[in-house]
Formats: sequence, C-alpha cells, structure tokens
Amino acid sequence: MKVIIVGAGKVGYAIARQLAVENHNVVIVDSSAAALERADSTLDIMCVEGNGASVSVLKSAGAAEAELVIAVTNGDEANLVCCLIAKKLGAKHTVARVRNTDYRRDADMLKQEIGLDMVINPDLAAAREIARILSFPAAFSVEPFARGRIDMIGFHVSAKDALAGVPLSEFNRKRIAEVLFCAAEHNGEYVIPDGNFVPQPGDRMYMVGAKHEVLKMLKGMGRSLQRVKEVSLLGGSRIAMYLTWELQRSNTHVRIVEKEHEDCMILAEELPGTMVIEGDGTDSNLIQSEGIFQVDAFVSLTGRDEENLLMALTAQRAGVPKVVAKMTRPNYMDLVHDTGIESIISPKDIVANQITSYVRALANSEGSAVESLYRLLDGTVEALEFTVSANSEELLDIPLKELRTKKGLLLAAIVRDYRTIIPDGNTCIQEGDRVVVVTRIAGLNDLSDILA
Repeated sequence: MKVIIVGAGKVGYAIARQLAVENHNVVIVDSSAAALERADSTLDIMCVEGNGASVSVLKSAGAAEAELVIAVTNGDEANLVCCLIAKKLGAKHTVARVRNTDYRRDADMLKQEIGLDMVINPDLAAAREIARILSFPAAFSVEPFARGRIDMIGFHVSAKDALAGVPLSEFNRKRIAEVLFCAAEHNGEYVIPDGNFVPQPGDRMYMVGAKHEVLKMLKGMGRSLQRVKEVSLLGGSRIAMYLTWELQRSNTHVRIVEKEHEDCMILAEELPGTMVIEGDGTDSNLIQSEGIFQVDAFVSLTGRDEENLLMALTAQRAGVPKVVAKMTRPNYMDLVHDTGIESIISPKDIVANQITSYVRALANSEGSAVESLYRLLDGTVEALEFTVSANSEELLDIPLKELRTKKGLLLAAIVRDYRTIIPDGNTCIQEGDRVVVVTRIAGLNDLSDILA
C-alpha cells in the first residue's frame, strides 16, 4: 500500500517506522532537510522535501496514486488543508492530526466537510489512556477492546499476590473470575503463558476480561481497589487539560502545577473548579507547601522527558501510590524499567498503533478486519481485535480445539451480543463476533491469519 506521511516529527517518524517494517510503500514529506535526512538514513522509505500543504509538492510525492495520506505536522490547519488537497488530487483515504482543544467537538463535521476518513489527537488519546490507568490503580496499563466492553490490564506480580508461585492451571481452578492471563514477561523472556506457567514476583503480566471480572480477579489476588480521588498533574499541557476533563467525569479532584503565567490563566478559564498552581513543580518548597505529593496519584506531563522521569521518581520515593510519566524518547525505556516506574505513556506510540490498525483494516477491506491494535511488553507482543465477517468461513462454527492455529498466539476473549466469553476448546467463533487475539506473530491483517 502506498502511504504518504506529511510531517517528519516524532509522531510522523514513529508512524513511518512501523509502516515501513510492515513493508508498505512509504513516502514522507517535510520542509526540514535535517528531519528528512534522519528518516532517510534509518528507514526504508522515500523522502520529499517541501510544504506538504502545497499542490505541487503533494503531486511530486504521488498523492494521486496514494491509498492513504496522513498529515501530522505541528499545525492543525496545515494538516486539514493537506488532507483536503490530497483528496482533490485523488488520494483514496486521508488522516489528519488535530490537537487544538478548540476542535475537540468538531471531529465529525471536519470529516464530513473536508472528506477526512480519520482524525487523530495524540494528546486526547494519551489523556484517555492515563484516565483508564487511574481507574485501575493496580495496573500499569489498561487497553480497551470491543468499545470498552473488555479491558486488558497489565500488572506487576507481587509476592503478596495469590497467584505468585502457583501454576496458572492450579490457580485457575479456583475460578475467582472469568479472565484469561494472556501475556507475560518472565526473567527477561516474553511468553504467551499456558497452564504450566508459574508467575513469580517481579513478572509483568496481562489479563483480559470484562471490567467487573477483572476487578473481581484483582480483589481475589489481594490487590487494593481503592479509587483514585486526588491527582496532581505536573505541566499544564494539552494532555493535562484533556485529562482533567476526563477525570472530572468521575469526580476526581485535580490540581495542576504550571510555571508559565499565561498557560495558568488559560487553564483556570478552561477548567473552572480545578486548582491551578503557578510555580516550578520541581521546587521542593512548593511541593511541600501545596501538598503536591499528598495525593492518590501523580502524573508528570511536561515537555521534557528528563524532568518527567525525575519528578516521577521523586513522587514514587515520597510514597505516592500511583505514578505515571509521559515519555517520548525510546532510548530512555531501559532506564525507566530499572527505576521501577510502572506506567509510562508515549503519545506518539499510541497514535502509531491507531494508524497501524487503520492501515491493516484498509489492506483487508473484505475479510475479518483489525478493529484495534496494542503493542505489549516492549512491542514484542500484539493484542488485536477482529470483527468476524461471513468471509471467514474456515473459522466459523468450528470448536477451537479443532482449529490448527499457529504457535505463539492465543484467542483471549470474544464479545457476542454484548456478552463476554473467555473461550475454551469447545467455543466456536460466529459471524459478528469481536475476537481478541494475543500474539507474538507480527503483521496479522485478518483473523484467518491465525491458521497454520
């Protein structure tokens, strides 16, 4: 598939890297020669220098023959103009990044009037992911499937957990809740666990199920389910604003620390009832006097990874029960794991996953298409959601134990008529089901790809 990406920043580069790995014909457009040189030297792609909102530049990039044009420059309006021109030139599908909070209610109108097929907002997506994590304080990540009917949560195994040191087959006989343990990191190895797998303290594990069943399992493991009521945010970014709106729905009290006066004034106007503190959030006197760490959760959202990491560590040492940090540089991830900070949010990676899911669905418009995609355990495992079509005849109404599936994958959950099913060998896939697959096999485009 030919894909044109306009904008070679962090988000554009992350999308290009993922699509290039999946062997798509990627062209990246940017006015910065330095950004293009970096992309050209590290990725198997083509580069075009120029203004992506220019008709001539888009023509030279091949927009007329493109299956998909993705505009992710720093300017919302430039992205919208780029997509409008690309559609006029003949591009089949267009996606625009729109970040400004003023546009948050206009996505449907923009799609209709400009011909956009998808609007992406990394800040809003990151805020929603953080809000989900705060709704499960025992988890380091929470990924939704089937329009929120299923949650896949990641957690660190503790020595106090009831499943620590017990084979999963033995633990599952207790039938605490209808969930499935579907992925794990154990002694540096990434596995799809079977019944013989024995979780150990320090392992990273994922389980999937309906939200109430996941909560029941966490309680049965001995985890606290106490709701997050007080949250401190460091940095008055767009993510902070979106996150505050999300948390206000659950009556969570939020305080935001921001050093720039003008940003504080905007936050105070947009977020009435929220405590906005003007000052340096790294200053120990301010932290103490304002009780920044006297909360249930602390989220570091400044524009500097180093500051986010440092303050997350400081909050962790101060005893804040839940700590989340925004990170954009992948070279810091090994360091982050060593610090013990559990929840890391990367807006560019979230958007790259959304785009990859969309591209796989486009490439498979007649089969059982990918609805959503998440990368787990440092990108070594994928969790995908498929909607089963009538074309998947080789899978329909056959007990799973009779299907010859590839090694390294697991059918983790099925949603059928608003009912969540944790499948066993006798379960059959039916047309219209939403099926969640967890796999170490990269690049699945269709549910039938699970067959050996």
